[in-house]
Order: sequence, then C-alpha cells, then structure tokens
Amino acid sequence: MELIKVVKKLEKLLQDPLPGRLGHLTMLPQPVDEKRFSVRDDHRKGAVLMLFYPDSNSSFVPFIKRPEYPGVHGGQISFPGGKWEPEDADLSVTALREAEEEIGVYAEKVTVLGKLSDVYIPPSNFLVSPFIGFVSEKPDFRPDATEVERIISCPFPLLIDKEIRKHTQVRGSSGVSFQAPFFDIENEVVWGATAMMLGEFTYLWENSKF
Repeated sequence: MELIKVVKKLEKLLQDPLPGRLGHLTMLPQPVDEKRFSVRDDHRKGAVLMLFYPDSNSSFVPFIKRPEYPGVHGGQISFPGGKWEPEDADLSVTALREAEEEIGVYAEKVTVLGKLSDVYIPPSNFLVSPFIGFVSEKPDFRPDATEVERIISCPFPLLIDKEIRKHTQVRGSSGVSFQAPFFDIENEVVWGATAMMLGEFTYLWENSKF
C-alpha cells in the first residue's frame, strides 16, 4: 500500500476515539491478569515511534531488535524509543529523539500524525506513549551499535495480515513460561508491550468505516 494512502487513512483514524484496552486485549495472554493495567504511582515515562516510510511503491515500518543484555527487554523486538528526559518538551520529542539516536532518522524530517493509547510495562515500570509518524523518503538507517542489534523493516501489508498473528510459549521477566499471542515478523516473536500497541493499531485499522 502506497504511503500517501496509509497517511490519509491514519489522519482520519487518529481523530476518532482510540480503542485502547479493546485493542490491547487482542494481544494479551488469556485469562488477562488485571494487575497488568495497574499503573504504579512512581512509574517512569517513555515514548516510542511507529514510523512509516516509502520504498518501492509500498510503505514500511521499522522495528529494532535489542541486543541481549541482563535487563528485562534484552533481545526483544520493539519500536525505536526510550525514556523521557527532563529536557524533552513533551513525549513526542522523546519518541523523535530516541528514533534519531537509535536508527538515525532525523527528527526534523518526521511528521507526527498522532498517538495511540499509553501502554504500561510492569516489569520495567514504564508508561509508554506510542507515536505515529512518517517520512516522505526512505531513511538512510544508521543503527546505534550499543542499542540496536538489527533493524527489521516490515512491509505494511504484512503488518496488517492476520496470518502473522500467532501464539507461542514465551518466558517472562520473572522466568515463568506461558502461552502468549505474538506477531511473526521476519521469524521474530513480537510480543508484550509492542504487540499490545500493534493490537490497538490493527484493531483501529480493521474497524474503520472507510
């Protein structure tokens, strides 16, 4: 799907109320642990960027694979992003700054269309704001070697294909294994908070009236 068509639809979709929990629930293990939605008072703030860019008459969305490290998100697939810093005017600035630092997309070239619902991540105590934006040309990606093992560019038609939504056994930060839904992107298991964001996005896209 051409970028201009995706952007025009998103501009309309993001003006309406977001599905929030309805979308998040599509990518959460069942039965749902209600504690998953209890945000601690001392939570930290962060933001990520779901970026659309054109290539070969289609549109793509980049994900990053984190390097393996002892933290709770080591080796996972996510959108580029990170924690809010006091110098950030707002969380959209956080998302753009982190995307520039992690994958080399210049913040000034990104047009922000809006945001999805915040997602709370209990293991790291982050409340994350997912922003949606686009660039008019394919970026010259420059992954940060310390934060990004590799960039995964996903064609948008694949991202909204229901066939890539599957279930598998995953190991949580506590070490306990359980069945969880995920997006199968380039044979990578995209689950957890990123899957919840995608769950809301695909719910919004699929239930639009235009």
